[in-house]
Amino acid sequence: MCFYCKGDMKQGKTVFTVQHENCLIVIKNVPCQECEQCGETEISDAVMQQLESMVDIAKKMMQEIAVIDYSKVA
Repeated sequence: MCFYCKGDMKQGKTVFTVQHENCLIVIKNVPCQECEQCGETEISDAVMQQLESMVDIAKKMMQEIAVIDYSKVA
């Protein structure tokens, strides 16, 4: 059930973005739960831990823009 509108949640994918200093990190195809009514997304703790690891790696590379496909890295 959606925290905001109480709509039904379904399995989906989203894009996760982080800005770090002058670097933009974009991680696509991130598994999530998505509200069928309002579109709000929720990311599980396990997926969030994976995202944090990916962001840490991207920060070390310090590219201006980094795009990572979750499904190919996780």
